[in-house]
Parts: sequence; C-alpha cells; structure tokens
Amino acid sequence: MIQWLQKRYALSEQGARDLVKGCLACVFQNITLMLPAGLLYSLVCDLMDGGIPAESAPFYAAGCAACLGLILLSTYVQYNATYFATYVESGVRRITLAEQLRKIPLSFFGKKDLADLTSTIMADCTFLEQSFSHFIPELAGSILSTLLIALGLLAFDWRLALAALWVLPVAFAIVGGSARVQERLNQKAMDAKMACADGIQECIEALQDLKANNAEQEYLRGLAGKIRAVERRSIRNEFSLAAFVVSASLILRLGIATVALAGSLLLLQGSLDVPAFFLFLLVVSRLYDPLQGALQNLAAVISTRTNIARMKEILDHPIQQGVRQLTNRGCDICFSHVGFAYNAGETVLRDVSFTARQGEVTALVGPSGGGKTTVSRLAARFWDPDRGRITVGGMDISTVDPETLLSLYSIVFQDVTLFDNTILENIRIGRKDASDEEVLAAARLANVEEFAGKLPDGYGTVIGENGCELSGGERQRISIARAFLKNAPIILLDEATASLDVENETLIQTALSRLIRDKTVLVIAHRMRTVAGADKIVVLDRGTVAEQGAPAELQRQGGLYAHMADLQARSQNWALR
Repeated sequence: MIQWLQKRYALSEQGARDLVKGCLACVFQNITLMLPAGLLYSLVCDLMDGGIPAESAPFYAAGCAACLGLILLSTYVQYNATYFATYVESGVRRITLAEQLRKIPLSFFGKKDLADLTSTIMADCTFLEQSFSHFIPELAGSILSTLLIALGLLAFDWRLALAALWVLPVAFAIVGGSARVQERLNQKAMDAKMACADGIQECIEALQDLKANNAEQEYLRGLAGKIRAVERRSIRNEFSLAAFVVSASLILRLGIATVALAGSLLLLQGSLDVPAFFLFLLVVSRLYDPLQGALQNLAAVISTRTNIARMKEILDHPIQQGVRQLTNRGCDICFSHVGFAYNAGETVLRDVSFTARQGEVTALVGPSGGGKTTVSRLAARFWDPDRGRITVGGMDISTVDPETLLSLYSIVFQDVTLFDNTILENIRIGRKDASDEEVLAAARLANVEEFAGKLPDGYGTVIGENGCELSGGERQRISIARAFLKNAPIILLDEATASLDVENETLIQTALSRLIRDKTVLVIAHRMRTVAGADKIVVLDRGTVAEQGAPAELQRQGGLYAHMADLQARSQNWALR
C-alpha cells in the first residue's frame, strides 16, 4: 500500500506513511464526533421513560466531559497528522524534484521552459500540499468512518439503514464519473496558465527589444488575450466541477427524506419506536455533512492528477548515472564515430571523430549550426551521444557520474551566469571551499582587480541579478576567474570573447593565455584570428568533420577553413559609406 501511494501521488516513503496516519486520524476524529449522538440517544430514552434517574446524572456529566476530551484529542491528533506532516512532505517533494533535475540530462531542459519547471516545483507542490492536508485525509476519513457507522446502522435497523445509505453510491458515482471531464478541462487550463506564464516571462525579458521596435502595445494585447484565456478556463472548470458536485449533493440530501418517509411508515406500523427514529434522524443529519465535504474533496483529488502527472514527468525521467571514481590516464578527449540528435529525425552530428590532446589547443570552427556547441556539450556529458563513444584519457565518459566527470572541466561560456551576490562569492563558485586568498589570486590572474578596485566595496560589492551592475567584459572576467580557481585539467571555451570590445577582448585573451597552459583546451570561435594560434583546427559543417589539422596546413589546402579565413579578412575592409 505504501509503495502504491508513493507511485500514485509522487510521495516519499515517509510521506506515504504520514498520509496513511492522516487518514486514520480523520477516521478517529469523525467517529468521536458521532459519540455525542449516542449519549443524546440515551438521554432521550431516559426522558421518555419518566426523567433522568439521580444515579445517571454523574454518568451523563462524565460522558459529556469524555466526549469533549476525545473530540479535543482527535482534533489535535488529526491536525498534527495532516497539516504538520504535509508541510514536511511538501519540502521533501520540492527538494526531491530539485535533486532529480540536477541529475536529468540537459536535453530535458531544451524541451521544457523555465516557467513550466518553476510552476511544477512551486505551484504544483503547493496545490498538492493543500490536497494532502485538506482533501485526501478527510476524504479517506469520511469514507472509512461512514463504512463503520453504516455497519452499526445496519445492525441497529437494516430497513432505515438502507433508506439512509442508498444515496451514497449514487452520489459518489456522479462525482467519480466526472474524472475524465475534469482531467481534460484541467489540462486545458494548465496549458493556458503555462502560455500566460511564458508570455509574462518573455515580456519581462524582451522589454528592451519591444520598446526599441515600438512593439509594446501589440505584444501586451496578445498577453491580455492569454490572461483572459486563463480566466475563461478557470470559470469553465469551476462550473463543470460545481455541476457534478451540486448534483451529487442534492442526491445525498434525498437520504434524509427517505429516512423520514421510511421511519414514518414504520412508526405507523408499530415496528419502530420514537427514540430509534429520532436517533436515525440525528445520525443521518450528522452523517451527510462530512459526506458532502467528501464529495468536494473527491472532486479536488481527481483534479490533482494533472499536477501529479507533471511532477512524475520529472521524477520518472531517466537520469545520468555512473561510477564516482575517475580512471582516466591523462586528459586527451577522443570522439569516435559520434552521432547525436536533440529530437528524433533531426540529426545534429553524424560520425564525428577527432582527438583533442592534452597540452594542445584544439579549436572547433565552422558555419553556424554546424554542431560546434553540441560537440563541446557532449564532451562534458551535458548530453549523451546516440551513437559512438567519447573518452577522456581512455575513460568512457558515459560510465562516469556527471558531477564526478565535471571535476575535470573548467568551462567558460559566452553567456555568463552570475548571482546576486558579491564579486568574491561569485568567483568562489569555481571551488566552494577556496579561501579568500585563493579567490583573490584567481581574480588577479583573470584581471578582475582592474575593475573591482574601482567599485565602492571592492570585491565585497553586490553585483545585482546576473551581474547587471557590470559590463559584459567584467562579467566574462569573473567567469574566467572561476575557471582559474577550479584549476581543472580540461578547459572548454565557448565563444568567450565573441561579444567584447577590443580592450576587453585583449584583457580576456591575456587571462586565457595564462589559464590554458599545459591543459587540454577545446575552443569554439567564429573569429579566425582567435584560433590562428591553435595547435589543431577541427572544422564542423552540417554535423560532420569537414577538415582537421594545423591552421597553416588547412590554409594551404584551400578548403572550408581557408574560405572562412578569406571571407573574414575581406570583411575587415568593410566600412560605412
């Protein structure tokens, strides 16, 4: 049962156990709430027999106190078993999702946008938190306690019990039958919400471009349409849910009428006494209240399927695994007949083979879309190849845990990611246990001190979200400082100087020259002068290795590399006229 709950509701083992405890606690509470009815029945019987005997007064006083004490105890137990346990499980669920995302191949993120993933971790978990604290335990508690009470009613008088209970399967069948309709409507509502969230995020990120092209009003009109679509979908969901729940509630209330009619007939026939009839009316009126809430809870539980499916898409996704021990001898990177596609039928690389040797600079060049960035990502096992083999020092990287493998790599991307923290802590990302002295030494090697010393708080200056307080060159130097601090034997440089001005490019190239000494270096560049000093050039075109060799050798061959170098040389003479 525990395993079924884990799989069905994407729970941890402890969360599944806590859910069972919460359901049992709700059963306990519902039964204790029925105890006053039994005490009241005994009191009515005594009153109809001529009054309350003096010796019974302490019994009723003690009974009232016991009922009150049990109700307080059951409420305390139920609150702790549902709400507190749910809050703990909600935190565990978010951490589990985050840990799973950490292990999932990066290809997954290419198919999912950030707004969708953020919504899964935050909004979906919040909705499930509400379900597991309010809906599921109370639903299970209502059903189980009703079954126990139903057995007691059948034992007491099966005729009135049938008159009271026939409405239950009908009402629950109406709500249960709405499952497919609700799932379809919930999925459409979720799609509308994600489209709206994407639109809002895109608007914020692209606001500068929208202003520059006078496209704000047109874009905002489209965004307003997405917001109205969410509103319409939400209203439809509420109306459809209400139609099923209200119909089931009306059926449920017919039970009181059938008990009253059946009881009246039995009273007239003399086969039922007044106290028993009174007890049934009292119990039935009390019985239907939690069941009406149970119908709403059942509808809410059904609606959680969409949220759970989104979470399970992450939790059930294959992860990258491997051994946590490095067995490489040296750090030569070897691609052997590698093929790769992001999506089925869309080949990006086919039969790519080359070796980037330790102590040499290997440059990847070629037309845009040729596969250069894909090759660098495969080399660091951001993705796994569909065919072929990639090794580092003879070690197949597909057999190594990705985090263990990345201890061999320092990567400098074109698009630098910085955090809203100090310069010092942003550099320390390269090695979290580094001392301040080591961080400062790496900063000096990357020429960070040239601008850090001019800031109000020096290296303690908070640089804003993604380093918004810094220029592109300053942000890039922080990224290079991270690589210096990590001091890994393999360096991947992805267009590290492509968007910089001449002064910053010179400073960063000086820093990179220090960084790459005696290491395996894989460089992606579009500027031929950037890679002119490389030991080896690998030219990628349409997913294949078109040429490879030393720059001078490729220049003499007059192939694609020579053609690209010639075009760039000619472009330097272009001027505005």
